[in-house]
Amino acid sequence: MKQDFTPIAQQLQKTFNKAFYDRAHFIPIAKEVVDLFEGFRALLSQYTLCPNAAVQAEILQTYYTQLQEHIFRSFCLLCQEKADCTHCRQKAQDIAAAFIRALPDIQKLLMTDLRAAYQGDPAAVSEIETLLCYPGIQAITFQRMAHFLYQQGVRIVPRIITEYAHSMTGIDIHPGAEIGRGFFIDHGTGVVIGETCVIGENVKLYQGVTLGAKSFPLDENGHPVKGIKRHPNLQDDVIIYAETTILGPVTIGKASIIGANKWITQDIPPFSKVH
Repeated sequence: MKQDFTPIAQQLQKTFNKAFYDRAHFIPIAKEVVDLFEGFRALLSQYTLCPNAAVQAEILQTYYTQLQEHIFRSFCLLCQEKADCTHCRQKAQDIAAAFIRALPDIQKLLMTDLRAAYQGDPAAVSEIETLLCYPGIQAITFQRMAHFLYQQGVRIVPRIITEYAHSMTGIDIHPGAEIGRGFFIDHGTGVVIGETCVIGENVKLYQGVTLGAKSFPLDENGHPVKGIKRHPNLQDDVIIYAETTILGPVTIGKASIIGANKWITQDIPPFSKVH
């Protein structure tokens, strides 16, 4: 017997207002975004093994078309104006083109991460092994791509990318985090790096490290205050061992070593050893 589920559908629709439904068709499709950035990752890693630059250029042209559409949707979904979105379209095209042109620089950064992983883990037999097998390399690859878009004011697409990496690797790096060259996460499971973290060069983290925020301030309406510095700074050559938690906008000084299972909410001077 056919059931009448119209009342249920009407109740479900009450969750969001008409403005939401007016913009619902702009919601980026997460699977399509993930597939696209897996393609970018393949090109950065040269998994395609195609020496013909013209062929790769055609692939990039296809990816550019797809990327600007996802960025356009991301802008339009959050746009406050009910206009024809011409401005959003132009911004999306410009940012997508800039992202494609930035890929060689992103690749150079990732090569420093590969070397850091190989040099930082005695179990690694080659840089190719770290590229193929290490979750930290997979997570930072997606984060570096997402970070470029985040810096350009794109929000939803970068979060889709890094949350996909999180689900795949167990490593949660916000696309807003600024991370220097030669970054290595050993093992990686349970690492959390917050939005306003600033990490210098040649930094090494072990599993379970949290670079997080303390309780955040609320405005007069009880809502979290956005856009303020909340997370730690790690200067160059810092090592943080497993299960250590560092909270708030504190600074861990250059070349400091923080032992395992520590709780830190204050600055640590350069060249310190916290046992």
